Amino acid sequence: MLINHPEDLGPEQLTTPGPLELSADLVERLTATRADVLSALRSGNPVYGVNTGMGALSKVRLTELEQAIHQRNLLLGRAVGGPPWLPRDEARAVVVARLRTFLTGDAGVSAELCQQLVALLNSGLVPAIPAGGAGSAGEIIPLAHAFGPLVGIGAVVDPDATIRYLTGEPPAELHPNSTGSDFELGPKEGIALLAGIPGATGRAWLQVGRSRRLVDRMSLVAAAAIVVVGANRDPYNPLCGRGDDVLTAELARILELAGPEDEPRSLQAPVSFRVAGHVISHARRSVARLEEAVERALNGVTDSPAFLDAEFVGTAGFHGIDLAAHCDQLVAALAHASEVSAARLHRLLDPAVTGLPAQLAHEPGPQAGLVAVHKRAVASVHSLRRLALPSAIGSTETSNGQEDVQSFSWEAAGGLGEAVRLSREVLACELLAVYQAFALSKRVVPAGLREFLESVANVVPLIEADRPLGVDLQRLIEEVI
Repeated sequence: MLINHPEDLGPEQLTTPGPLELSADLVERLTATRADVLSALRSGNPVYGVNTGMGALSKVRLTELEQAIHQRNLLLGRAVGGPPWLPRDEARAVVVARLRTFLTGDAGVSAELCQQLVALLNSGLVPAIPAGGAGSAGEIIPLAHAFGPLVGIGAVVDPDATIRYLTGEPPAELHPNSTGSDFELGPKEGIALLAGIPGATGRAWLQVGRSRRLVDRMSLVAAAAIVVVGANRDPYNPLCGRGDDVLTAELARILELAGPEDEPRSLQAPVSFRVAGHVISHARRSVARLEEAVERALNGVTDSPAFLDAEFVGTAGFHGIDLAAHCDQLVAALAHASEVSAARLHRLLDPAVTGLPAQLAHEPGPQAGLVAVHKRAVASVHSLRRLALPSAIGSTETSNGQEDVQSFSWEAAGGLGEAVRLSREVLACELLAVYQAFALSKRVVPAGLREFLESVANVVPLIEADRPLGVDLQRLIEEVI
């Protein structure tokens, strides 16, 4: 794929390992900006992290000899993290987000550094990036691990998941630059690699797509549950969404999927069924708001110091409260949706609600049915509740007071990834119960749900006796949810 503008790096590049290439025009623009940066640096004026120390040591001016090795040392002295490492897809997302922010020109890095990031993305390798331990105002610890491999620091993960520790030389897969020598960081390039919040941005970006798919599946599972309990369809009338376009569309979607019910089992179904449209609409809005925050982070000024209008400008672009807050909002929305899902699952096990055998067992008593499936969902919901604590609460001073607050956006993005995983587990549990309820009730599957439930039948055999249902749940998580 040829990249001519930063926006050409889209969500598909987060997971697709296809070869990337910077266009000649883009390289020319980066080279021109780099020349302006180097010219500005020759003035000798203090530039944070370039000819000065960092953090509490920013008042220390560096000699020319110290400056020559300072950019590499910035990565070397901050790689204090360790395993567990980020999953491959999240590590790749960090690199993609870093490259995209560099292509705006704010960081003033060389085209050669951007080419090294492209080479890393094309190599099939990902850096070994610690999943935790980012207790600074920005992301300097995980980013030191993310980009240290460009200059032989840290470790990379091979496509076969082997960890390869580096001993001063970059991986052979990162080809030498046009001079024939290994790439070296130039002035300002080390601090640029450590600046901003590309980690939280890339990781949140990845979860936007996953969350949107998850919420779409929530609509399908909720509609199927509504059908098997014979719920009154009144709460899903689109007229109930007046003043809220998202809710109106969601109610219409559920009603279309579930179809009419001429003889509802009761005037009102349990609340967990009636509120499905409102709960899923809130989750959809939360996904959309996070996506907007990601776009702001990708397109905004996050480098510090940034090269803006031919001057170096210190910024607060590392304070990712916008991302952290919207990650937290989506976590809370997913936690609530999962609580509602687990409640519906419990109702599906109750003959008073469904008219079906207790616990959806073929032979209640001799067989346990799906009661333990609900217990697994309860455990996942409990974990989700603990994730719902806002990330940006609990600042602790670091760097001798120079960094006296944090947003913990790195942790917020990680918490969101875990919330998506747990929510998928809960939804798979409800879906398994819905699938079994359809099998026991002999209800006709509405046309809008037929393809979806056929995809379940393709991976889950009929449940006619007790068996280790964890295998079935894992298939649903991997192949359907």
